[in-house]
Amino acid sequence: MSLKSKVTGLILAGGRGTRMGRVDKGLQPFRGTTLVAQVLARLAPQVASLAINANRNLPQYQALAGAAPVLPDYLDGFAGPLAGLQVGLQFCPTELLLTAPCDSPFFPLDMAERLHAALEAEDADLAMAVTMERDPEQPDAAPFRQPHPVFSLVKASVLPQLEAYLATGARRMEGFYKSLRVAEVLFDDSAAFSNINTLEDLHHHERTAAAPDRAPAAAPPGRAAGSPQGAASGAAGSRAADGDPAALAVEQAQRLICARIAPVEATETLALLAALDRVLAEDIVSPINVPAYDNSAMDGYALRGSDLPAEGATATFKSIGVAYAGHPFAQAPQAGQCVRIMTGAAIPPGCDSVLPQELAAGIDGDNVTIAHNAIRAGANLRRAGEDLKAGGIAIAKGKLLRPADLGLIASLGIGEVTVRRKLKVAFFSTGDELRSLGEKLEDGCVYDSNRYTLFGMLQRLGCEVLDMGVVRDDPQALEAALRAAAQNADAIITSGGVSEGAADHTREIMALLGDVAFWKLAMRPGRPLAFGKVQTGQDSAWLFGLPGNPVAVMVSFYMFARPALLRMMGADSQLQTMQARAAQAIRKRAGRTEYQRGIISLAEDGAPQVRLTGAQGSGILSSMTEANCIVVLRHDQGNVDAGDMVDVMLFDGLV
Repeated sequence: MSLKSKVTGLILAGGRGTRMGRVDKGLQPFRGTTLVAQVLARLAPQVASLAINANRNLPQYQALAGAAPVLPDYLDGFAGPLAGLQVGLQFCPTELLLTAPCDSPFFPLDMAERLHAALEAEDADLAMAVTMERDPEQPDAAPFRQPHPVFSLVKASVLPQLEAYLATGARRMEGFYKSLRVAEVLFDDSAAFSNINTLEDLHHHERTAAAPDRAPAAAPPGRAAGSPQGAASGAAGSRAADGDPAALAVEQAQRLICARIAPVEATETLALLAALDRVLAEDIVSPINVPAYDNSAMDGYALRGSDLPAEGATATFKSIGVAYAGHPFAQAPQAGQCVRIMTGAAIPPGCDSVLPQELAAGIDGDNVTIAHNAIRAGANLRRAGEDLKAGGIAIAKGKLLRPADLGLIASLGIGEVTVRRKLKVAFFSTGDELRSLGEKLEDGCVYDSNRYTLFGMLQRLGCEVLDMGVVRDDPQALEAALRAAAQNADAIITSGGVSEGAADHTREIMALLGDVAFWKLAMRPGRPLAFGKVQTGQDSAWLFGLPGNPVAVMVSFYMFARPALLRMMGADSQLQTMQARAAQAIRKRAGRTEYQRGIISLAEDGAPQVRLTGAQGSGILSSMTEANCIVVLRHDQGNVDAGDMVDVMLFDGLV
């Protein structure tokens, strides 16, 4: 049995520390995710299962934990780490429990292994990390041994001893450990066990890139890579090659969103004519065979295949009547007889073949001559149920209904369909510099174009849109807007307010109202992009915080928000690309995904080729109006030479 299968991980986040303001330490934004998400990522590769001990902001912790439980203290009064250890041991499904605090995202990735080795070697109940420290006020003094009891591996069997100790009213970890056999494990890197206690500490570490050997890389146990818990914590696990350790790769961000988003459950039944561009919530099951009967695929003559002439011979048939679509001929022809038949008409009794009229060797009144090999027996028939069989699925749920689908459903005699309810999406722009149309444009201000772009893109998706206007750069105004949006919508889309500027308050508000899976992406345009969930009371909504530049808004919407909204609608969200030949050299830096605006056309040899629209700045909205496609340059791709094949996403069908 592997060590990992014996260990459960417990993150201690249960205190009421307020040194970082009104937001819990574990929920503070850090390196593109949160502190607790970083700890989750480091703990996950070492354990079989996970839990979080927390007493406040439980919905936010649960959103980050995914399937892992969030366990409040059994004891009242924020009783400290031992109270968290108690509920962790009560939950623990394995023989060992590995603990780490929510504000220490640097501990070694081999911590469980080293603690376990000492636990076994010394036949101990508990193994804890120890480092050698120096007193900063006495730099010349000898280093001293510093224990770290919150970084420990403990046997689940000590739970009765812990509960007996807590029953005395005692709460100190040192006092409890005196009753156990404790193994101390010396670690060389004292910084690995440091904790982040203040906002100053947080900002210092935010600016300092994590060392390569400390980068979290694995999803928590039981979760796929890119799942809510694993990918949220994994912004540090997919470091961008362009130098920013907090930037998440595009593909990982897309997988993360896909893993967290689920379709809305509510449905409604609509008349068929009202169902265009809605998403089927239930399979359309054919109540009849389509076609309902054997019918002719040609204008010609219906006959028995057994009467066709032998090799080298001809045969003459006498036509005994005519079969029209909607007017079947009920008499069965005899040997040497046939029936004139029109396309779509039911095949007369006894007939199993149709001779197209243009293949007849000769027609003389009612007499039709057929040469050998003109047709084979069974030719030119459409069998009953050949298109759809009664009881078969005509259109599967999840299909976005197009005109052809309405026609197919009508052909089955079905007049009503069950579809998912319309998705409700609230959107607003942020920024004191923004002015709405009709307002005076003062110096330093610009008209808000992003809301109109977003409105158009959301309308094309068939969403029910809630335009919340412009929200000024003010924490209270932003918090009020997000709360109102979460109460009235399934998703929230904002533009602006997610960069690192001093006036951007979204980070602090989201740490209070919900969770954010990532803040930065290794892409251009659209680097600052936030995805998470806003939770207020019983209401919640997914948040897509898009950048402020107009082109970045559109690209970010198409690559992230649009697929997610389609997934919420229950529809296929796969983005379709094709390949085209680059008509020119394209500069590209490896380590980020780039989306450049292009114009696709046919070259002289008939093959598709693409050229860029010109300047590719994220504020040049005209580059989108001139383009008919987006050139997708992948994360690891470098410069493109003229003539190279590149991926292209056509606007037709997208916009």
